[in-house]
Amino acid sequence: MLRAGKLDTDRAFVLVIDLQEKLLPLIDRNERIVRATRKLLEGAAVFGLPVLATEQYPKGLGSTHASVRELLQADDRPIIEKPTFSACGADPVREAMNSIDRTQVLIAGVESHICVLQTALDMVSMDYDVFVCADAVGSRSDVDYRVAMDRLRQAGAIVTTVESALFELCDRCDTAAFKKMIDIIKAAPPTQ
Repeated sequence: MLRAGKLDTDRAFVLVIDLQEKLLPLIDRNERIVRATRKLLEGAAVFGLPVLATEQYPKGLGSTHASVRELLQADDRPIIEKPTFSACGADPVREAMNSIDRTQVLIAGVESHICVLQTALDMVSMDYDVFVCADAVGSRSDVDYRVAMDRLRQAGAIVTTVESALFELCDRCDTAAFKKMIDIIKAAPPTQ
């Protein structure tokens, strides 16, 4: 039985927003964000979740962080350029989301109070179940990050962590997927 607010491998996909080389060094706790996003992408591969990634003005902000881009390219995951702050404001991103045809989205990326927030708000209004991975998103300032997480909760998004999401997707400990997932989690322990 499916429960409201619970992630499901048949309904979920991952959206990585603007984890770009020139922007990331400015982001508070950027190493944690990259590590958590990599863990999310590795988990998405275990559970067969579709993945999309975006880049905001790559000419100025650079490409997706090399270690994240490497995982995306290894699985032929698209990276879509967008001029809008909300990923939903870019036709190619919306078209890719529509072609995936899933109703739950796990979000990682930057910045929490700009592109992540605007994308999540749009997706909530489009009736997606939005799960924002708090350890895989960030902003330049802690106050912007905290206010964005509060605003997302108030708007109906679910704020979670990558590890919590992966365990929720796995659902049980007697499967081959559990073993693979545990190996991913052990390889990248959480940080503050």
